Amino acid sequence: MNRIEILGVRISNISQDNALERIREFLLSRTQHYIVTPNPEIILETQKDEELFFILNKADLTLGDGFGLKIASWIEGKNLKRITGSDLTISLLNIASKEKIKIGILLWNKGLSSKKDVEKNLKEKYPGIDFVVATMNRDKNSTIDKDFINFEPKIVFVCFGAPWQEKFIYHNLKNIPSAKIMLGVGGTFDFITDKAKRAPKFLRALGLEWFWRLIKQPTRLKRIIRAVIIFPYIFAVDKFYHPLFYRPNVACLLYKKEKDKYKILVVERMGESGHWQLPQGGTDGQCLLEAGTRELCEEVNCNEVIPKRVFKNLYKYQFGTRPGENSERVNTCRKHTGYKGQKQGLLIAEFVGQDSDIKINFWDHSDWKWVEANKLVDEVHVIRKRATEKFLKKFKEFVKEK
Repeated sequence: MNRIEILGVRISNISQDNALERIREFLLSRTQHYIVTPNPEIILETQKDEELFFILNKADLTLGDGFGLKIASWIEGKNLKRITGSDLTISLLNIASKEKIKIGILLWNKGLSSKKDVEKNLKEKYPGIDFVVATMNRDKNSTIDKDFINFEPKIVFVCFGAPWQEKFIYHNLKNIPSAKIMLGVGGTFDFITDKAKRAPKFLRALGLEWFWRLIKQPTRLKRIIRAVIIFPYIFAVDKFYHPLFYRPNVACLLYKKEKDKYKILVVERMGESGHWQLPQGGTDGQCLLEAGTRELCEEVNCNEVIPKRVFKNLYKYQFGTRPGENSERVNTCRKHTGYKGQKQGLLIAEFVGQDSDIKINFWDHSDWKWVEANKLVDEVHVIRKRATEKFLKKFKEFVKEK
């Protein structure tokens, strides 16, 4: 499928007709699928929310919703076919009504439209449609009503707003076995219930929905600023400024001592079986000590870590230049995308907790293990060996100084 990458998020560049064809294929398949419709504001959220970044890039269809994304695609020399969540929803409701496909609608219990509002308007506007509506908390761990599941909907709309709906879908699709498709549509059903008004077609065609929303809801000013001003700025920096520089990065050598032997933590990259490495991440403007400590706590999800030493500027490389490197880097953090490479420092830290305290993030890594220090270089992926040799040398120097 043709895709356009914007700040690391891979947008499906297909027309709405082609998207509906794919959806029909999903409905006939034996597997489950989910669809997301990110706009500039949602893509900005991936700057700090790596779980959301992972979920968007794992979707079966990622349909661009927002004129800002179209402008970004033009700058990339492509023409993104924009598909709004509202238009897609209406098309799917028409299909479901005509073809007697069961649908389910999950509403946020604090949203504009109530269950009764949605039920009343669907019956009036889509006669004969077979549907069920439930309201619930939008936490991804919320329990879905059994009656909703027993209804066996084939298409499920989740109306929680981003990023709650995307995370809920990813974690709960399996809990509705009948669902062939789940998609997040935000406040789309508020248009159907007339609780909110869509911008006139001529404003939509000009990409000025944001102006309409600002007039109707002045309280959205901060969100509109993010979509209309901050997003283009961040995109321009990533496109034109970052490629001139190496991304500041910190590798984290976390060790523990057992029976006079040092063991070092390595993690396996999600989606890349056998790709073992030291935990690492961008410094994001922090010093190596702060960034490394933060990165370790985020990646192993515990605070049983004592920073010991830091070393600056130990290794530098350009993306795509190392043997065997995966040029797509599908599961890496978005912040890799604009830079020409990385320059790495090192944090050495001691682990003082129990192994049961370690809980890796599913969007970053698929596994972890301790390896003896003298076997570390052999255990890491081939593209990590040169850097790991340098890091291990510093660790040995640190041990001798203790």
